Order: sequence, then C-alpha cells, then structure tokens
Amino acid sequence: MTHIIFISMAVLGGTALVSAVILFLTAKKFNIPEDSRLEEIEALLPQANCGGCGRAGCHDFAQSCLQASAQEFAALNCPVGGLPVMKKIAAFLGYTAVKKEATRAVLRCNGSCQNAPAKITYDGVSSCRIAHLISSGQSGCPNGCLHLGDCIKVCPFGALKLDEKTFLPVVDANKCTSCGACVGICPRGLFEIRAAGPYVACRNTQKGAIARKNCKAACIACGKCTKISSDILLENNLSYIPSSAATRSLGEELRKSCPTGAICLTTEKKDE
Repeated sequence: MTHIIFISMAVLGGTALVSAVILFLTAKKFNIPEDSRLEEIEALLPQANCGGCGRAGCHDFAQSCLQASAQEFAALNCPVGGLPVMKKIAAFLGYTAVKKEATRAVLRCNGSCQNAPAKITYDGVSSCRIAHLISSGQSGCPNGCLHLGDCIKVCPFGALKLDEKTFLPVVDANKCTSCGACVGICPRGLFEIRAAGPYVACRNTQKGAIARKNCKAACIACGKCTKISSDILLENNLSYIPSSAATRSLGEELRKSCPTGAICLTTEKKDE
C-alpha cells in the first residue's frame, strides 16, 4: 500500500515538474519585452492606483499613454496628478497636454440630522451596505444617507469627513481627485462626479408629501427648476440637473428657485 502512495506521489510530482518546465519555456519563447519607456512614464504617475482615470491602475494608464496617438493622448487624464503630471508625460512623449475641466464628487443628499430627524434607532453593524440591506434608514427615507461613513473609510485621499453637526459626509473639493471610490461604495448611489455647478442633493423618488415627511430638504418634483432650464430632467418624482455649461451658468438662479433647498452648488477647485 505504501509503495502505491509513493508511486502516485512520484507521478504527480513528475507531471507537475514537466508542466512547469513547459510553461516556463513557452513563456520565455513568446515573451514580448516591454517598451523601456513604460517604466519611465509609470514613474511620473502618483502610484495611487485608484482607477479614477478609467484604467486598472497606474501601470495600465502608463501603457495607454505609451500606445496613444497625439489625439488619443489628449483625451487621457490622471485625476490625481492632474495637469502637472500630464504635462510631464506629454513632454516625455512629445505630445501636448490638454487641461481638463475640474471635477469632484458631490453627495446627492441633504438629509442632515436637522432636515431628516431620526424616527428609529439603528443598532446594527456600523456599515452603510449592511444597514441598507436591513433598514430604510433612521429617518425613514429609503434613498437618503445612512450616516455610517463607508465612503469616508474607502477614500484614499482623505477628501471626505463626517460633519459633526449634520452627520453627512463632506467632500473637500481640493483633496478630491474624482477617483470614484465613494461612488462605488455607497449602496444608495448618492455620490456623483461632477464639474462645479448646481445639482439636486436628493435621490428620493417618493411623492412630494411623503418625501417631505421624511426630509425637509427633499425634492418634491415641483418643476420650478425645469421652467428655468429645459435641460433639467424631471422623472420619477425627482429632478436631475445635467452638468452642462448651460445649467452651470444658471446655478444661483436654480438654487434660489427650489422651495425646499434641494438644489445645491459645488465649490470651485483651486487652480492647478
């Protein structure tokens, strides 16, 4: 019996060894050496590997830069490094960097403790994702912020903090790189990457009276904003302001037109 076990082990070991050798030789034969410039481009990047550029990480983004034509390169952007980094890469490749419109994450909810007082007490795990599965939230709003800070925990740049008075996460415009980590983690889809301008800080799709019962700052789909700009959408009891040049120019007028204060304005980022 013992010799059978040893024979089986030898066969398996031999098969594994032969397979490893075959894989090694195949990899060596078909190996395509990387362009030496790739490492130099990657060294210019911030190594955040946040995915904000739309690529898998800094290495993947460096490859995209290297393989891009001048026209394709103009569309690429590293949100963490911004224009200074893109200028360095452009100079290395002999291209021209194009300044991109500054963006930042915004929280599409104004359900503070004052606007949306707690009706129940949540005593579960301190996680928005878990609370979302088992509760509509302490305020009763099925779409509002749960105040448990998952977004703050995942932000790699310290651009989010929990306001001690409102218990809402606050975005620091000058630290935010638009990486989208908060967008991906929020179970209620409350974060959006936008350029500076007006936006509806509400995702509640309940009808006006019910929405207002849960939150004083809820959008009630009154339509006043749509009369100011035809670009504004009104669907499913909720207004949505596209981040367009037309709506941005009407920011203050739109903010003042909202009877519940659901329309907010983002602050500008400092120039790079």
